[in-house]
Amino acid sequence: MHRLQVSEVIDQDRRALLKSAAMGIAIAGTAGLVPLHRALADSNEVIRPFRVSFPEEALVDLRRRVAATRLPDRETVDDGSQGLQLVPFSELVHYWGTEYDWRKAEARLNALPQFVTTIDGVDIHFIHVRSHHANALPLIMTHGWPGSVFELLKTVGPLTDPTSHGGSAEDAFHLVLPSIPGFGFSGKPKGTGWGPERIARAWAELMNRLGYRRYVAQGGDWGAPISSAMARQAPAGLLGIHINLPAAVPSEIAALLATGAPAPQDLSAKERAAFDALSIFYKKYRAYAAMMGTRPQTIGYALTDSPAGLVAWMFDYNNAEPLRLLTRDEMLDDVTLYWLTNTAVSSARIYWETAGQSVILSAAQKTTEISVPVAITVFPGEVYRAPESWARRAYRNLIYFNEADKGGHFAAWEQPELFSREVAAAFRPLRQH
Repeated sequence: MHRLQVSEVIDQDRRALLKSAAMGIAIAGTAGLVPLHRALADSNEVIRPFRVSFPEEALVDLRRRVAATRLPDRETVDDGSQGLQLVPFSELVHYWGTEYDWRKAEARLNALPQFVTTIDGVDIHFIHVRSHHANALPLIMTHGWPGSVFELLKTVGPLTDPTSHGGSAEDAFHLVLPSIPGFGFSGKPKGTGWGPERIARAWAELMNRLGYRRYVAQGGDWGAPISSAMARQAPAGLLGIHINLPAAVPSEIAALLATGAPAPQDLSAKERAAFDALSIFYKKYRAYAAMMGTRPQTIGYALTDSPAGLVAWMFDYNNAEPLRLLTRDEMLDDVTLYWLTNTAVSSARIYWETAGQSVILSAAQKTTEISVPVAITVFPGEVYRAPESWARRAYRNLIYFNEADKGGHFAAWEQPELFSREVAAAFRPLRQH
């Protein structure tokens, strides 16, 4: 944890712990958390209230570094084919260093109940919002890279209080939003082995520690393989998963993409569109994953030392989707979180931990080993639009498949209301189990 930068309140006895948890819930406008947050005999299993509070010196230092940015020459083309273009990027950097206000982002986090607990030797930070609806279904939802819990915050209202967002009380969720180890306010693993499989086991332990005996899981980007790993492991109580980046690409298609071969002639129109999108992605937009998957420490020196380098690296992700589909402040909240927690390297290591295995290949993600129910929503701006034919081939217990009409890779961030409706619809059949 970031002991010098973050204020973490740790109670010394059971009474104080439960009192603080109750106060956190009252502030967030929810109820019923106290019976679930257990003060356990093992001090490592205690769930500790958490609050974000970076010292002003850290923000002053960030602005100083941003002001000292040395920019490269202008690109030699008139489009973005060489990466982020100089003029709009320089304007972004100037805004970050002069007008952006991190304290607003900090306040949004602190308006929600946050906690830390130690699992498998690593501190796990998570947001836990209980719905006031009696029959709410517990849901653990996982972010990705270059995201964080920020990418999920706008779904808290629609998922925990659907009646205030045009939905039904029967679709309410108790929401658990953990930070992946090495990301945000979670601890940084000291050793290796922290890939999706190990994180999935930690998430199952977290839900057990919170007292949830039946629950569902959701994820996009890295949250998808983590949720899928949970489904393969099938811990007691996991009813099913919903993912918005399915590992549906068949082995024969993956082999063609790897060699740059043309698409097979017998593909359907949707399969051909998916093949073409993946071909472009592999050729033009996957360099960040290759670098972090092989040399995370090397790229980490630049990302850790230069705020401008970090923001460029993250804004250029997936054909600059964050810059295209999110507001400037929304993405800067996320980048600033990475900077202040110094997690550029520790977050990148999840790519190295998976040895370059693609999160969208069915064989790499062992989808045939998943027997629990799986639900999928395909968003049009995703890396590829998974065809239903591929999805049904990959997941033998696919209970829900839908193609949304808007939204991209960061669907929960970009279209929170639509995303929340999709999650509600996907898990509706499982609520009676």
